[in-house]
Amino acid sequence: MRRQPKARTTKSKSRIDDFHTIKEKASQRRKEHEVQLEINMERMGSKIVELHKISKSFPNKPILDKFEYNFLKGERIGIIGKNGTGKSTFLNILSGVDQPDSGKVIIGETIKFGYYTQNGITIKEGQKVIDVIREFGDYIPLMKGKQISAQQLLERFLEKLSGGERKRLYLCTVLIQNPNFLILDEPTNDLDIVTLNVLESFLLDFPGCLLVVSHDRYFMDKIVDHLFVFRGNAEI
Repeated sequence: MRRQPKARTTKSKSRIDDFHTIKEKASQRRKEHEVQLEINMERMGSKIVELHKISKSFPNKPILDKFEYNFLKGERIGIIGKNGTGKSTFLNILSGVDQPDSGKVIIGETIKFGYYTQNGITIKEGQKVIDVIREFGDYIPLMKGKQISAQQLLERFLEKLSGGERKRLYLCTVLIQNPNFLILDEPTNDLDIVTLNVLESFLLDFPGCLLVVSHDRYFMDKIVDHLFVFRGNAEI
């Protein structure tokens, strides 16, 4: 409610009271209909993920050279770098999709990955959107014994399915699995502003480990604590 100049008009006390009453009721309605995503993810043990002298290369293209890193509980890391420097390859090695040429990836017993890749999702002809989600889970457990259903998650991230909306659906299938270590490879591509805001809100409250590759520095600055730069030639 904007305060108007006294010379033009003043609002009566009753009108001001009415305004605040309406505003309070509207705010309450938003809270009642808002899907709270305070995730009650599986407990993470002391060992998260350990990378021991990881090396990976392709013909005339080294990606990693005896790289070592130990992820800590709740760590939020972003990876940036030019195309072709090996960022997605690194994510594949970390998640077990690809194997290093040498070295070891040791994953803690309690770790459950949720991996959003650039490959997207394959949908069967005639398959309903809600059925795609339910293939991966029916609900996500929330704090205080609550839960969010596949339908609620779908309504929060997706209303229809075409073009960029397919990316939203894929994102839902990753989140419904209730991972405690999220790996996101260019998650902001093809997302509209509304969905992007929902994703940002979710990630800011996500209590597990987070590893994100993105060219969107504004997005990265908001959700991660540390940045790694892939420079190519096995340098990070």
